[in-house]
Amino acid sequence: MKIIDNFNIFDEKENQKTVVTIGNFDGIHIGHKKLITTTRKCALEKNLKSIVITFSPHPLEIVKNNMPFYYIFSEEEKNIEMEKENIDFFIKYPFTKDFSNISPEKFVDILIEKLNCKILVVGEDYCFGKDRSGNVNILKQLGEQKGIQVIKISNIVIDGERVSSSIIRECINNRNIKKANLLLNKPYYIFGQVVEGNKLGRTIGFPTANIIPPKNKLLPPDGVYITKTKYNNKLYDSITNIGTNPTVNNTHRTIETYIFDFNQNLYNQNIEVYFYDWIRSVKKFNGINELKEQIAKDINIASSFFRVN
Repeated sequence: MKIIDNFNIFDEKENQKTVVTIGNFDGIHIGHKKLITTTRKCALEKNLKSIVITFSPHPLEIVKNNMPFYYIFSEEEKNIEMEKENIDFFIKYPFTKDFSNISPEKFVDILIEKLNCKILVVGEDYCFGKDRSGNVNILKQLGEQKGIQVIKISNIVIDGERVSSSIIRECINNRNIKKANLLLNKPYYIFGQVVEGNKLGRTIGFPTANIIPPKNKLLPPDGVYITKTKYNNKLYDSITNIGTNPTVNNTHRTIETYIFDFNQNLYNQNIEVYFYDWIRSVKKFNGINELKEQIAKDINIASSFFRVN
């Protein structure tokens, strides 16, 4: 897969035709996967190139005057997930005010002129162009005029609710990690480089791997979570604390993961911490011994969870 930030994917001598899907793809949930899988399948069947187009930053950041937006998956995490999809091109097009104001007709012309698009795969609620004036019906009309087949993908509904990034964000914000993972069809995770912490965990027998999350990464509320940690393509059972660690009067928010039965040096190494369930809120303990007792209980809860699951 080639990752680029523009529509210039072919040189002038090439005449490669493509299948394109478009979306924000935050989280790459099961609804997004349906779009991507259809795109890849069409490309293979018709010997075309497959293209996934997303936008960076998220359009809401621009249309709402740089309002802070928190991503289920960071840019790097999105690259990791998209690499698994076996797409030929992943375009992360810069979203600007000017681009938000183009007409639906102009947008379709770009797909034709720049990408030689022959098949366009979109969700049933997809809107595009100035003031979101374009929709699937308009796309189909333009497609008939300009020689593009438009494939509409129906929403995925679970328990009467349409799967969406907004619902997944709500689940994460409410510590409902199990439901978020169901809708994502994979564990929510945080990818980051291990940095030095205050080394308290090491002194009390529970050394932790501390990571700094990517900017604008959506994090669950403070608390202790059942997790697995991926390092060097191997998964380890773990628990993760998100918060300020009030027992030792920390004031800045950290992500600290205790990995079971693990003694390797992870400083400056990249790890992925996969979240499965919430254990408890952060609390201030009456000293280190009480903290150690609670950590032991947290480990037992996580171990029991993994035995069952």
